[in-house]
Amino acid sequence: MTIVDATVISGRLTALRERISRIGGERVQIIGVTKTHDVELVRAAMAAGITEIGENYAQETVAKLTGLDARPTVHFIGQLQRNKVRKLVGLVDVWQTIDRIELGAEIAKRDPGARVMVQVDISGEDAKGGCLPADTGRLVDDLRGAGLDVIGLMGVGLLAEAAEARPGFRLLRSLVDELGLVECSMGMSGDLDIAVEEGSTMVRVGTGLFGHRQH
Repeated sequence: MTIVDATVISGRLTALRERISRIGGERVQIIGVTKTHDVELVRAAMAAGITEIGENYAQETVAKLTGLDARPTVHFIGQLQRNKVRKLVGLVDVWQTIDRIELGAEIAKRDPGARVMVQVDISGEDAKGGCLPADTGRLVDDLRGAGLDVIGLMGVGLLAEAAEARPGFRLLRSLVDELGLVECSMGMSGDLDIAVEEGSTMVRVGTGLFGHRQH
């Protein structure tokens, strides 16, 4: 079981907000990534003032959040298989990793009008998922045609020195602007400074708020 003090999380959250503000990201939304931590961590995060959390694994999300009396807004930020969508409906508020129309169509069928984001491959690393940048506009149109509310784009930076993620972040931000979208979800604990400099509106932070994951 995770043993977490909400006061500790609150202090880290305040420091993170100040850090982001110094870069000029006063309006950046912080998504607390609670994957691999237990439900007590979620409760502590909420008590600390975190209103948005990110989860990566379907089975864990269901086990952790089903039956929780009160919960924050939940963003699904992991790669997702179509056959897992049904289990997550009612638990996920924002589906951030839509990278193909088949997955979007399944969400539209199970959760009509859902808020979604298109994941774009901005690192060239296949394991991270994401549609090709050149295909992004068409996928956005197709998802809208399926009745989904496309609120923005999401990307995972290059796994290297933080500065090497900058071109990918810049590309993602340019696509958000080109397509007239609102949200740009990019940046994690190790590279969020550069992501915010390049125009992120959402950062996904786990270790920086909650310490190292359990596994």
